[in-house]
Amino acid sequence: MASVPPGGAPRRPASAGVWPASRWSSRSGELYKLLGPADGLTVGSDGSAGSGVILLPRTNDRAMPHVWEMVTRMFAPTSGGDTPPLIVSVAGAAGMTLGLAALGWLIGVVVGSLLGIAMQRWRLVEAGLLPWIVVSQIVPLIAFAPVVNAIGTQVDRSGFPWPPWFSVALIASYLAFFPVAIGMLRGLSAPDAMHLDLMRATSAGWWQTLVRLRLPAAVPHLLPALRLAAASAVVGAVVAEVSIGLRGGIGRMLIQLAGQASSDPAAPWAPTFGTVVMGLLAAGGVALIGVALHRFRRGEDTA
Repeated sequence: MASVPPGGAPRRPASAGVWPASRWSSRSGELYKLLGPADGLTVGSDGSAGSGVILLPRTNDRAMPHVWEMVTRMFAPTSGGDTPPLIVSVAGAAGMTLGLAALGWLIGVVVGSLLGIAMQRWRLVEAGLLPWIVVSQIVPLIAFAPVVNAIGTQVDRSGFPWPPWFSVALIASYLAFFPVAIGMLRGLSAPDAMHLDLMRATSAGWWQTLVRLRLPAAVPHLLPALRLAAASAVVGAVVAEVSIGLRGGIGRMLIQLAGQASSDPAAPWAPTFGTVVMGLLAAGGVALIGVALHRFRRGEDTA
């Protein structure tokens, strides 16, 4: 029986609802494939391709393969013959993309942290930069990526080396720096006034106050921002690979296999699952950082 804390409701076991929810999600998908319309449901169609509003997706085997077909396809050769299994190709492509996302995340963390510290230190900088930092996130990434790649190409021609993969990392950092900058600004402003007064009473300067008080106080706000930045960096890396056509990554593989979906409908799901695993690994890496900083995590924000 679940334990009942004093004056509270019965505690729910930590594992309750986890596996049933995942099983229900899988079964509901298969149930919809079994009972749903093969051609889906479209409202307002005039008979031409692409007209109308799709209310229900199609359930035929080409549009929605079975789960077991997706899993089986992952262990089949990538493109027939003696090619390695698809899961091996996906793992290699995901490793490359995850490395670029990690580099973009590091750049975003450094830039976002510096911006957050500068905005907390000087209110004029906050008033001038914060609106532009927020506005920067409404720029469509799929349009921004080719611009960055074109700039990198021009820089490379001028004699300064700029490999194409660096454009991907830079675009990933563009998405990663925003939550870090906001989280850092909020965290550095978190200490109580009495603690700040105590630092002033001990004649502590701005740098000592930053290191000994503000940065430790910022950890509960910064860790959720780092998790969000890690997920954003993965998304940015995948989209950037698609936009600039970088070979070897999982973004390119998604486009290639999606083009073969009519003849091999289960194949595009393998890199999709690989992208999900990449996101989990990125979040897990930030979780390890949180373990190392566990003593500063009281009152941590939720992301």
